[in-house]
Parts: sequence; structure tokens; C-alpha cells
Amino acid sequence: MQRIPVAIIGCGGMGTRHLFGLAELERAGLNPFDLVAVCDVDPERAERLADEAERRLGRRPTPGTDLAEAQRLGAAAVDITTVPQFHHSLAAEAIGLGLDVMVEKPVGLTIAAGQQLAQAIDGSDRILSVAENFRRDPMNRLVKALIDGGVLGEPRYFHQSSGGGGNLMAISVWRHMKNESGILFDAGTHYTDMMEYYLGPVESVYAQMRLFEKIRYNPAATGGAPASNPSGVYGQSQAGMPAEFEATAEDALYAMVNFASGAIGQYAENRAEHGRDSWARSVHGSAGAVEIPKDRSGQALVLTLDRTRTYTGTEILPLVPDYELDDATAALFGGPRAAAYGLDFETVDRLLLAVEYAEFGSAINTRSKPEVGLEEGMRAIALCYAMMESGAAGGTIVSVEDVLNGSVSAYQASIDAVLGTEA
Repeated sequence: MQRIPVAIIGCGGMGTRHLFGLAELERAGLNPFDLVAVCDVDPERAERLADEAERRLGRRPTPGTDLAEAQRLGAAAVDITTVPQFHHSLAAEAIGLGLDVMVEKPVGLTIAAGQQLAQAIDGSDRILSVAENFRRDPMNRLVKALIDGGVLGEPRYFHQSSGGGGNLMAISVWRHMKNESGILFDAGTHYTDMMEYYLGPVESVYAQMRLFEKIRYNPAATGGAPASNPSGVYGQSQAGMPAEFEATAEDALYAMVNFASGAIGQYAENRAEHGRDSWARSVHGSAGAVEIPKDRSGQALVLTLDRTRTYTGTEILPLVPDYELDDATAALFGGPRAAAYGLDFETVDRLLLAVEYAEFGSAINTRSKPEVGLEEGMRAIALCYAMMESGAAGGTIVSVEDVLNGSVSAYQASIDAVLGTEA
């Protein structure tokens, strides 16, 4: 089959990580794409990514600056990996140019931004895929198989809590700026997607939210090791960021979540934790519960049924005879029924991005709906903002539908004013 000419739009850290994912797909002999262009408003970044692509793919894409240039260079599809405030407008522009699009999450920085994208592409036959990688982790696929197969019985309760970070910068300054996608939203849209992937639609939430660490510190600016540097691609840019700065985005969120099915969820995200880093996720049902490892860790699930029988790793597989990974995931993670994998974070990060690319290519070639499209992407941001809108209002119950249709949007108002997406 002829390769699809594609361009990466946004050549910073996320664009580099996506290139690494494409290179993994190439190495596995599964790459449906030909990377013809890499574009960035900073020409030096585009040149660097083009050089990296030549090293990893054996051919050098042409550096460019914008979507129109990517199209002139032959791209039929684009992968948008810029900072979040440009996701919706670039996706709309690309589809308007007749290009198929994969866009990093969040699909929009606010609900109004997402609605603007939806209006712009209404009636188009182009593919829009949202690059959501957590649900593609084989361990999360196995959890989904347990739930759908009835192994847990009737799902009753979802729990997730995590903490870490202290007063240090998480990857970049913009992740601490409310109007640029604060850390609760940047990470939270992963987790809200996971909630609905596991247990279906959420109807309402109530929450408390805090900004604990008003000043954040960046040790990389003074020659120290970065506090966080996923896949090792942010170090150079972190060294040029301020050593300390004022944060405007909240860093802790505590919520109760009401699923349409009748299940209840409890969610806690503390990005200002000064104790040990922590993680817990579990799903509980009428027949048992499953403890779920941190995404991209490859650790085995722990399943307990009727309070007495415990299964882990491959012991779980006989309980889910229908569990089978898609071809690309199976090829990259060692088989169609992976129950754990012993890979470092950087490798897993690349492989899951490779799976995103594989599915995007398949959707283009078959003109089929991607697993995570505009609807799923919008629900992820709506659920995240429902919690944040509730927290900003002091813990009132907020309907996800009211956030999705724009009738509850007070917390997002300042962001929309910056984006120019206010009503």
C-alpha cells in the first residue's frame, strides 16, 4: 500500500516524542506514513527535528513553518503537537485545507474552543483523531476486557489518587499557567478519558480545588537535573526557562464522580505533594476488584474475586478469553494477550505513540472513525472542566452535560478571553 505523506506540526518536546513513536512503527515494519515535512513557528526547532528524523527514519523531511507550507510540501495528513492553545484552531485550519488530522489532547483548551472546532469542520469528510495514549496501554486494555467480560460483576466504584511534584516545575512553565493549560487540565484530560473508557458516561461531579504552591522552581535553569523530563527531550528548553515563577493554575483537585450507570468515582490529583510520590487506581464491582498499575509502567494487574481469590499477570488471562490486542499493539508489546511488560518508560512512551500513528493510518486508509475522535475528546475536557468548575464554585454539583453545552463555563471565561473563543 502506498504510504501516506504526513507532516508533524509543532517541533518541540511533544513533536519529538511523536517522531520517536513513528520511528518505532518504522522499525516494526508497520509504518503507513512517509514523513515529508516538519513545521514550527521557530525554524531552528524545525531544522533540529528534521535532523532527528533523518537519523531515525533514514530520510530527511523538509522543514517548514506552517500548515499551508506542509501541504505545499506534499502532506495529505498532519500530526498537530503544538502547545494546547493552538490545537483547535490548527485542527480546523488543517481540515479546511483538506488534510486528515491527528491532534494531541486536549482537542481544545476550553469547551468553547472545542465547539469552535466542531463548527468549523461540520460536514467535512476528513479524519480527526485525538492522540490519547493512556487507554492504549495493554494493561488498560486488559482492565477493559475484565469489565466488559463481567469478571468484576456490576461495576460499582472507581478510585484514582495520585500525588507528587512538591513545588517544582512539571515539564514546562505553561503547565502551571491557567490560561495555557494548567497541570490539572493537562494531566486530567488523560484521566477523565480513562474514567469513561472504563465505566461509560459521567453525569455529574462535585469537587474541591486548590492552588497550594504559588511559586514554582525549575532546577534545570541553574544547572540542576530537571524535576520531570519525559523521554529526555525537554532538557534543553527547560534550561532556558525561569528558575522560579508564579503559578496561576491550581495544582490539587479532589472530586466525587457520578456515572450514568450508577457507579461512583473518587478522584484525587495533588501535584503539590511533598511526601512520597503516590499512585492508586482501582475498579470495584459486585464480584471483585482490580488494582491497576500506573499508566506506562507495564506492571501486572492484581485481581481479587469474592475477597478470597487473587490473580495477577498471566493468571488473569483464562478469565478473559476474548481479550486480544490489535495487530500493531500486539506486534509492539510482545503478543496479542500481553498481561505485563518489562519496558522502561521512554520505550513505552514511544510504543504507545506508535500505536496512535498505526490507528490514524488505518482510519485514513479505510475512511473509518478513529477510536478517539472529536466526541470523545470533547467529553474528556468536559468532565475535567466539570470538576474544575465545581471546585472553583466551592463544591457545587455540576452536570457534565451543562459544561459540554457551554451553560456552565465561569472557570473557563478567562481562558476563552485569551483565546478569543468567548461567546
